[in-house]
Amino acid sequence: MITVNPLEIDGMFFTAITVELPKTNLLMISNEIGYIMCGALDVDVLNDVLAERKVIAARAVGVKTIDDLLHAPLEKITNASKAYGWKSGMIGRDALMKIS
Repeated sequence: MITVNPLEIDGMFFTAITVELPKTNLLMISNEIGYIMCGALDVDVLNDVLAERKVIAARAVGVKTIDDLLHAPLEKITNASKAYGWKSGMIGRDALMKIS
């Protein structure tokens, strides 16, 4: 099942997506600028193979819900995310507010 919901954070709107798969869920929160995602995101591919796209993205590991993703520290970020002040270790919510 795929669930897509609007998500408001301090008056700013994002899209929260959950894809339920056998034994795991894919979790994403995005807007028109970038996104954060669960550990399934391969940041190295975005940084190395797709570098010219300058994707603003980050991953958090060990998350099981959208709320977990909002409050978890970001384990790895894309190089392009640094232009928005993203840093490894910041929580997902804070990163999203920097691209709102």
